[in-house]
Amino acid sequence: MSAARARDRGAGKPEGGGPSFPCARCGRPLRRAAGERPPKIRCPRCRYLIYDYPRPCAGLVVVRDGTVLLLRRRHPPRRGFLDVPGGFMDAGESIEGAARRELREETGLELGRVEPLGFYWDRYFLKGFGWLPTMNFYFIGRWRRGEARAADDAASAEWVPLAQLGGRRARYAWRHMGPLFRDMKRRVGAAR
Repeated sequence: MSAARARDRGAGKPEGGGPSFPCARCGRPLRRAAGERPPKIRCPRCRYLIYDYPRPCAGLVVVRDGTVLLLRRRHPPRRGFLDVPGGFMDAGESIEGAARRELREETGLELGRVEPLGFYWDRYFLKGFGWLPTMNFYFIGRWRRGEARAADDAASAEWVPLAQLGGRRARYAWRHMGPLFRDMKRRVGAAR
């Protein structure tokens, strides 16, 4: 059997583990290879190379009188876990613009001046694709007026005392939230 024929014979079967998805060029089912660095996927049929680039995300930490606004996630992944208003950036959007859009969509709130807070690596599970790396950019701002109403991806909105943030009992959605809360407490403490 020729090499091309042998290659095409297995064309309908994805290689590797985890969920499969179609090659962008030829449609052959593919799977991501675990642990490959840098993360990339090469189609064995057409040799198309897909780099598994991190996805940019933006969020806004809202502080009010010794409390911070947290949302309970409405949808998987991490449904029911506590999160900060935020999400994936849209193409052509600024980081701050994405953070403000997510806050408005998830709570109805708008803030005046905000300041950069930090950058944190993490990962996100996308059904049909698996885990993908995320770059999470956060801003911090002070609440002035308005009532936070859970909408879009948020099941509820809660004002949580700063002293309770980062506790082991709470179920936070992402690994980077511990360092995020640590940095946020330092920033709020320095501003007092």
